[in-house]
Amino acid sequence: MRFSIITLFGELIQPFCETALIRRAIERKIIEVDLINLRDFGVGKHRRVDDYPYGTSKGMILMAEPLKNAIKSIKHRNKYVVYTSPAGVPLNQRIIEDNLSRQKHIVIVAGRYKSIDQRFIDKHVDLEVSIGDYVLQGGEIPAVILLESVSRFVSGFLGDIDSAESDSFSKGFLDCPRYTRPYEFDKMKVPKILLSGNHKKIEEFEEEESLKLTFKRRRDLLDTLDLTKRQKEIIYRLTLEEKDGKVKH
Repeated sequence: MRFSIITLFGELIQPFCETALIRRAIERKIIEVDLINLRDFGVGKHRRVDDYPYGTSKGMILMAEPLKNAIKSIKHRNKYVVYTSPAGVPLNQRIIEDNLSRQKHIVIVAGRYKSIDQRFIDKHVDLEVSIGDYVLQGGEIPAVILLESVSRFVSGFLGDIDSAESDSFSKGFLDCPRYTRPYEFDKMKVPKILLSGNHKKIEEFEEEESLKLTFKRRRDLLDTLDLTKRQKEIIYRLTLEEKDGKVKH
C-alpha cells in the first residue's frame, strides 16, 4: 500500500516513519510513504499557500490551487484522498477495516490554520475524518494515526494478522483484559481459566470479559452491533446486575 501525505510540516511525520514497525515495513516495501511539501506548490515568488477567508471567519485558509497542484503531482492511479478535519466523520475501526485498508493508494491531506478552501474538498476529497471532538494545530498527528491504523491491516505488516483482527473494536467491542507472566503479581493471580488449556472455555471467558468492559465503558458501541444469542444473554445479565448494584463502573 502506498501513502502520500501532503503537509507543510513533514518534519513532524518523518521521525515516526523511522521507528519500529513503520520503518521495517517501509524497508521491506510492504508500505510506501511519500511526504509531499505543500510549500513546493505555493503561489507566486513567496510560494504562498494560505490567504484570508471570505466572510466573518478569522484566521487563515489553505488555498485550493496549491492543494490541487500537489494532488496532480501524484502520478499514481487509484488515489483515495482523505482530509483530516474536525468536521469529518469520526474515525473508527469499521472505516479503517472496511474502507481505508482496502485502498491501494491513500493520499492524506494534513490541514493547517483555520481550514482549507471548501472548493478543493468538494472537488478532490473522498473522505473527511476526525480523530476526536477537539482541535489541533494541524493534521500531522491525525495523519500519523491514519498511517499506523491502516498499515496494521496490510499483509505482512504485523507478524500475525490475528493480532490486528483481535484488537479492540475489530469485533465491534473492546478487547478483554490481558495478562502475562508472572502468574501472581502483588497477590493478584491470572484467572485460572486462562491456564486451563480448554480453548473453547477460554474463548467464551474472553468474549464475556470483552462484553463486560464494553458494557461498563462504551455502551454506545453495543447499540450498533448484531449480537449473538449468547452475547445478548450476557448483556441482559449485566443489565440486571447493574440494577442490583453489582456492576462496578
